[in-house]
Amino acid sequence: MAGRWRGAGFAAGLAAAVIAVQLAASAAHKVFYLTQLTMAAYSLLVVLGLALLMGFAGQASMGQAGFFAIGGYVAAFLTTHDLTPLRGRALPAALETLHLLQSRPDAYGGTLLHVDPRAALVAAVAAAALTAWLVAGPVFRLRGHYLAMATLGFGIIVHRIFLGSPHFGGADGISDVPALPLVGGFAVTGRAAARVANYYVAWGIVLATLWMLSNLIEARVGRALRAIHGSENAAAAVGVPIAAYKTRTFVLAAALAALGGVLLTHYNGGIGPSEASVMKSVRYVAIVAVGGMANLRGAVVMGTLLTFLSLRGYFGSLDDLVFGGILLAMMLFAPEGVVGVGVWRGVRRLLARRRDHGSAA
Repeated sequence: MAGRWRGAGFAAGLAAAVIAVQLAASAAHKVFYLTQLTMAAYSLLVVLGLALLMGFAGQASMGQAGFFAIGGYVAAFLTTHDLTPLRGRALPAALETLHLLQSRPDAYGGTLLHVDPRAALVAAVAAAALTAWLVAGPVFRLRGHYLAMATLGFGIIVHRIFLGSPHFGGADGISDVPALPLVGGFAVTGRAAARVANYYVAWGIVLATLWMLSNLIEARVGRALRAIHGSENAAAAVGVPIAAYKTRTFVLAAALAALGGVLLTHYNGGIGPSEASVMKSVRYVAIVAVGGMANLRGAVVMGTLLTFLSLRGYFGSLDDLVFGGILLAMMLFAPEGVVGVGVWRGVRRLLARRRDHGSAA
């Protein structure tokens, strides 16, 4: 119960900070900062799912960028692939009957018939979840660094598929991805006129995800995941279905990564193979590590800060080096994270020493 109250307090503080940042940026006529903060919010969906998987279930994954890319690429392919030549065939006809097709002018003045972006979003997240479910079976028979190596191999395979396939644009990726319509006339789009609205949409999704995961880890599922993290043998002895919990957590983390990929692809209007690269997976793991492995709040804080600085170009060409260095430093010197329990434990120790010193005096 105390954890839920702390989670609610953090969510309220985060919502207040989101509003304050927007008001300050608008007052200073620097709303362009909201673009990077919106992109950081979509990246946080990957980080939050990975924090649940690694921090609570204790399962290392070095392939989350692969699921992010699956979501983005499937959505981009379905919403830019012209189905006009296939019109009248069984599948396009069925989609048209269900009102799941949409036509729009393309970049060359022609007319494009493609899958509705909302249907593409569902298909993209489902594709990533199904892939994760298929991968989970053989992968979770491994443990420790063997598990990390297997997920790393999965990420490399996904990267090479998107990089080498002409259907996904090869090295150029897929561009001209349309906006994603939402309720109330809002749409996920990178248009400058919708910058403030998109900022609130993105952070609203982050807050909803944070609320969902916070409730999950405080419920019976969270206790089971912690038991698995502590000792699989002990968890199995008390009747925890280990394989089912690990698979479901892996699928949920993949679905969140795919959702982030879909939303960021529509926001940017395209996606490239670099989104599936190994260094992107390293980046997500580094953010989780520096925020605290079992600390969703730390992941949000450090994920926002580091992604914003990276997108603003503060790291320059050393971007990958910075995130690789952060991951190495965290593993060597602060495995509990900077914002995680390590810092708060140090603060509590310092306060306790001062209190003891004051009592002795």
